[in-house]
Parts: sequence; structure tokens; C-alpha cells
Amino acid sequence: MAKVYDNPIVQGLSGNLGRSRLQFKKGRNGTTIVALRPVFSENRVFNETQLAQQEAFRQATQYAVGAKNNPIYVSLAKGTDATAYNLAIADWFGQPEVLDIDASNWTGQAGQTLRIQAKDDTLVTRVHIVIDNAQGTIFEQGEMIRVDNLWWTYTTTTQIPMDPAPRISATAYDLPGNSNGKVF
Repeated sequence: MAKVYDNPIVQGLSGNLGRSRLQFKKGRNGTTIVALRPVFSENRVFNETQLAQQEAFRQATQYAVGAKNNPIYVSLAKGTDATAYNLAIADWFGQPEVLDIDASNWTGQAGQTLRIQAKDDTLVTRVHIVIDNAQGTIFEQGEMIRVDNLWWTYTTTTQIPMDPAPRISATAYDLPGNSNGKVF
């Protein structure tokens, strides 16, 4: 694929050149893009992995159609070659990640703060925390509060036994609703 910037011969061309495989497209910033037209067999058969990826892409595009006017995607697209629609598709395929926990000042008492670090390629919209005993008894759970772009806090409301040590699970969510968690 070639990008043509100030060439009066091809500037403004779009479409195919005769029966050749050359195809001319106009880029977002006004450039002319020259590429080879793809060639596909009429009898091609897709395997299960390809069909699953096609279905995933269909779902991503459905999400992006509704999300392309989201101010977050619009803002991120400004000044780039990407569109808000492109960013929404990429975000649909991405997953948030819980990176770390800071429980250094937590002794199991009510009113103490736990901190979780979580990130996403676009935005972590919420983080849910669960404190349990790893055998099914949940001591406490709730939504964390954003402190900055990476850190979230939760203030405990009950006293939690520390022997045996409780388990802390955090799950981060992004704009398309993808979630990913980690157990500490």
C-alpha cells in the first residue's frame, strides 16, 4: 500500500484502474492511497477459528455503531488518523487488566482502605471488589472509587477475620463491558 501526498497525476483518484488489481482510495487526511485489490477464491471455506473471529468482528462493529459518538472515543480520535468508530472496535476487542493491590495498611478492621491498580487501553469504568475466605463465605463486597487513571480505593465496612488470611478479588470493567479480574 502506498500513500501519495502531493502528486497531481493521482490526486483525487478513487476506484479501480481498469482490469488491473490497482485500487485508489482517499484517506481521512486527504491523501490518496494506492493498494492492490484483494483476490478471493469463490469456493473458499472458512474454518471454525475464522468463523468465530468473523462473528466477534460483527459484534464489535455493532458495538462501535452505537459507541462512535461517545465523547471519550471522539476525544481520543481527535488529531489522529483513527476514527471514534475504529477506537470503539479496538476497545471492544481489548480487556481491562487488574495490575496490583495495595493492602499494606489493612488489618481487617472496618474503615480501612484497600487500593487496586487497574488499566485499560481506553478507560476502566468500574472495579468491583470481593473479600472472602476462599471457601464460599463472602465477608464484604462493593464498588471501588476511582482515585486517578490507574488507582481505585475501597473502604471496608465490617471487621474481617485475618486468620486464615482472607482472599481479595478485584474485577475491572471497560466501556464495552469487558471484564477481567485477579485474585490476591
